[in-house]
Amino acid sequence: MARFPSTERWYRWSAEHSRGIDVCVAGVVTVLSLLTAAEASVAAVIVSLGMTVPLAWRRSHTVVSGFVIAAFSVLHLVVIANTLLLSVVAVPIALYAFAAYGPRWSSFTALGIAMVGAVGATTKYFTQNKSFEILVYNSLAFVAFVLAVWAFGDLRRIRMKEFDGLAERARLLELEREQEAEIATISERTRIAREMHDIVAHSLTVVIAQADGGRYGAAQDPAAAVAALETIAATGRQALTDMRALLSVLREDRPRDFAVIPGAPDITSLVADLRKKGVDVHLRVEGSPRELPPGTGLTAYRIVQESLTNVLKHAGPGAHAGVEMSWTDRDLTLTVVDDGRGVAAALIEPSAGGQGLIGMEERARLHGGRVTAGPKPGGGYRVRAVLPYEKP
Repeated sequence: MARFPSTERWYRWSAEHSRGIDVCVAGVVTVLSLLTAAEASVAAVIVSLGMTVPLAWRRSHTVVSGFVIAAFSVLHLVVIANTLLLSVVAVPIALYAFAAYGPRWSSFTALGIAMVGAVGATTKYFTQNKSFEILVYNSLAFVAFVLAVWAFGDLRRIRMKEFDGLAERARLLELEREQEAEIATISERTRIAREMHDIVAHSLTVVIAQADGGRYGAAQDPAAAVAALETIAATGRQALTDMRALLSVLREDRPRDFAVIPGAPDITSLVADLRKKGVDVHLRVEGSPRELPPGTGLTAYRIVQESLTNVLKHAGPGAHAGVEMSWTDRDLTLTVVDDGRGVAAALIEPSAGGQGLIGMEERARLHGGRVTAGPKPGGGYRVRAVLPYEKP
C-alpha cells in the first residue's frame, strides 16, 4: 500500500466525496446517453434513463440501484433491436459498485448476470451472420472484460477493508495509550499518597509525642522541654524537606529532586533518631549488607518507619521495640517487634490509599516481596517483611 501513495490519496478523497462524485458521474452519463438515444426512439430514452440515473445511488444504495440497472439492461436486450445504446456503460460501473460496495452475495449475483448479459449482447449486437468461432471469441472477450471490471471492484473492497482495519487499529492503539496513561496516573497518585502518609504520619507522631513530653516535663525540667522543642523543629524541617522533594515531581517548571530518597542504609539513622527522641528501640543487623535498587531500598525504609510509627502511636508508654535486618543470599528480611499492649493490629488503619498495613503490603508486592503482621503471643506486635534483591 505504501508503494502507491497517489492511489491511496485518491481512494481517501473519493471516499470523502463519494456522494458528489456519484451524482456527477450519473449526470454526465445520463446527458451523453440521452443525446444518442433521442435519435432512436422513446423506448431508447426510457431505457437510457433507467440505466444511468440510478448511478447516483451506486454507493449509498448499491443493491437497489444495481438491480434496477440490471433490469433495464435486460429490457435493453429485449426492446432495442439493433442499436447498442451508450447507456450500457452504466453496466460495468454498476458491476464495479457491486463488487466494491455491495454485500458478497449481491457481488457474485451481479457477476453472474453480467456474464450472461455479455454473452447475450455479443450474440445480438456483434456476431450477427458470423461464424460460431467468432461468436465464441467475442463472447470470451466480453466475459473477460466483465471479470476484469469485477476484479477491480473487489480489489477496491479489499483496500477499503484494509483501511477500515488500520483505522480501527489506530483507534484501539489510541485508546490503549489513554488507558495506559490513566493507569500510570493512578499508580503515581497511589505512590504519592503512600509517601505522603509515611512522611506526615511519622513526623506528626514524633511531634505529638515530643510536645506531650515537653508539656508534662516543662515545670520540673525546663531543659527537657527545650530539647523537646528542638526535636519538634528538627522533625518538622525534615518533614518539610521530604514533602518538597516528593511534590517536586508534580511541578513541570522545576527540576525534580530525587537526592533525598532514603534507602535501606538509612534505617540505622532512623532508629538512632528515634532513640534520641526517647523511643526505646534497638537495631540488629545480620549478614552482609548489599546494594538494593532505589525502589526496594525505599520500600525497606518506609516499612520500618511505618512499623516504628505504629509502635510510637499504639504500643503504649514504656514499650520496647526491636528492628532486625537479615541479609540472606536472596532477600532482605526485616522484622519489627514490640512488647506493648498488643492492640496495634486493630489500630493500624486498613484503609485504601497506602495507609497502615495495606500500604506496607502494597510496597512489598511492587517489588516481589511480602509483609506479614500480627500480635505476638503474650503481648506485643510483630511486622515481618521479605524483600528479594531482584524482582521475580
